[in-house]
Amino acid sequence: MALDLEGKTAFITGAASGIGRATACAFARAGANVMMVDREKGGLEETADMVRKNGVAVGTVVADVTDRVQISEAVKATIEQFGTLDCAHNSAGFYPAPMDIVDVSEDIARRTLEVNYWATYYCMQAQIKVMLERGGGTIVNTSSVAGLVGAPNDAVYSASKHAVVGLTKSVALAYAARGVRINVVCPGVIETPMVEKIIGTDEGRSVVTAMHPIGRLGAPEEIANAVVWLSSPAASFVVATSFAVDGGFTAD
Repeated sequence: MALDLEGKTAFITGAASGIGRATACAFARAGANVMMVDREKGGLEETADMVRKNGVAVGTVVADVTDRVQISEAVKATIEQFGTLDCAHNSAGFYPAPMDIVDVSEDIARRTLEVNYWATYYCMQAQIKVMLERGGGTIVNTSSVAGLVGAPNDAVYSASKHAVVGLTKSVALAYAARGVRINVVCPGVIETPMVEKIIGTDEGRSVVTAMHPIGRLGAPEEIANAVVWLSSPAASFVVATSFAVDGGFTAD
């Protein structure tokens, strides 16, 4: 089944770069109009220019995903501009520098949970409400391989991503029969600006690459393709799934 989303409207957070940017472009290639949300105005405008090349309608909202009111207003703006909200990808995330749990400050721990867990929670609340009013929709949240396995030097990050998996599965079960189909994508280590800052050196890259049996890191477009598939009619029987796109990272 072709990934044809012509006439649909997709809402993406974290769209200024990385996976969010790639997903916005992938939705546009599938024919969907795109509303993009990020706090980085410059990056958001760059993504918007890329998306417009596909001939779809584009909207942008500069917003802090950790602010419930701003997220609610962004969803409202989507309805005002496009009249509908069919697909959502909650992609915004925060990855702190790896460190032992005893060295993690409370500020870093709270920031990690705010961006990774609470922002997803706020987004789902606003998105589900309008999707129910309009007969249904799809939501794909973003966790990580660290949300499926332990990560000894990334305990807070791992905890936040495990929380996203648990939130997604529970909410998905509550709304599966009401027309809102929800899943969570769990990327391996992906070539994004955020990851580049953490890897740092050639040695660090070699260590991280070796964790993936496929022998390389992932590309943002590979996650984006999975998100669009999960959002499409081709995945109509896929509900409450933790969809690992990880080059074999979590294989037993």
